[in-house]
Amino acid sequence: MQTRSFLLLGVSLALVLGDLAQAQASRMVWSGLVIANNVAQPDAMPAELTGIQGTLKALFGYNQFKVIGQSQKTLVTGSEDWLASSKYFSLHVDSKGETSAGYLLNLKLFQEKNLLLETDAKLSKASPLVIKGPQVGDGQLLLLLVVQ
Repeated sequence: MQTRSFLLLGVSLALVLGDLAQAQASRMVWSGLVIANNVAQPDAMPAELTGIQGTLKALFGYNQFKVIGQSQKTLVTGSEDWLASSKYFSLHVDSKGETSAGYLLNLKLFQEKNLLLETDAKLSKASPLVIKGPQVGDGQLLLLLVVQ
């Protein structure tokens, strides 16, 4: 009877540890379409960007950033795809696999149905991927991907 109890405990523990390992292997990726510009009275930094606010300001020199489209995707296998979209723009992300440092991605930026950009990129688990897109009105479209 005691052997059976240890066996059941061992099986239960293995299942729990397996679930924990899979949960740790899964990563959340936030993707955003952001309009950056300079204005006299900038709005507060969107919550999604507060962790990289200094980097964005230093890289681009803008004082206002507005998220116009976003998506969050949990990557389990590292080979998922997803879409972040706004009224006029959409970013299709196709993850081609995971490396020890991050993810290999194919990115496609569309303005309505017109393909503006297609590129392969590497998204690091340690730092965001920021791509400067086209000018939009008085601002600049930025494509951001962050492993959370």
